[in-house]
Amino acid sequence: MTLRLIATDLDGTLLDPTSSVTPRTRAALDAARARGIHVVPVTARQPIGLRAIAGDADFREWALCSNGAYATHLTDGRMLFAEELPAETIRTLAEALRASVPGLLFASVREGGETFVAQEGYAAIADLSDHKRDPKTMGGVPLDQVLDAPSLKLVIRHPELAPSVLFDALTSLGLTGFEATLSGAPFVEVMAEGVTKATGLARLCAHLGVDRADVMAFGDALNDVEMLRWAGHGVAMAGADAVVQDAADEIGASNDDDGVARVVERVLSS
Repeated sequence: MTLRLIATDLDGTLLDPTSSVTPRTRAALDAARARGIHVVPVTARQPIGLRAIAGDADFREWALCSNGAYATHLTDGRMLFAEELPAETIRTLAEALRASVPGLLFASVREGGETFVAQEGYAAIADLSDHKRDPKTMGGVPLDQVLDAPSLKLVIRHPELAPSVLFDALTSLGLTGFEATLSGAPFVEVMAEGVTKATGLARLCAHLGVDRADVMAFGDALNDVEMLRWAGHGVAMAGADAVVQDAADEIGASNDDDGVARVVERVLSS
């Protein structure tokens, strides 16, 4: 392939188990950029979570956040696009799910990913690693205030039930008008209908004039599946679930073994 753009998930993929960018990974990304190849983080994170590692990875240009819901420029703050989940859809979804699963807690990502609106009680079960935000800064509002405005990403979690259980409960409702996925975080993530990392990446590539055949994508979780299938060459990390590996063209080494760097090095040397 003629590699023109590298699209990479972060947690469980580019970052090592300590959520760091290793020297080898940084060197591989720098080598790609030196050849004019775009390096784009495609993540469930918001800008606050990207800023935490942007310096180590030298991310300065476009990034896709909230699983492809919006594209933001990390240097000048431009927003290329943003797809929001309508408030009416959010309320319908929440009411139906709460009727079948008591004890749920919700949070909403808004305003270019900079605003995080959490339901009362959410912060008490959250860790810094969940959203790269100190739970002490989350506050807490009545559920109605979480559900009454459009959202770039709706977060659904439970103090005891696993995200996979919540995901199955949500999909079993038979509702439409939204896209739900899992990223490996302790909650279900809901975006606007049809929004995936693949759709966001397609829009960004159209803006950059890059053909999908010239895109290499890396991922490890359910929210990466569509992106791996869409890209000209998709690479799943070792240890990823079967559905993720099945979506990829190649299985790379794991994130604790510089899996992304190893593939990039090989392609650049070929």
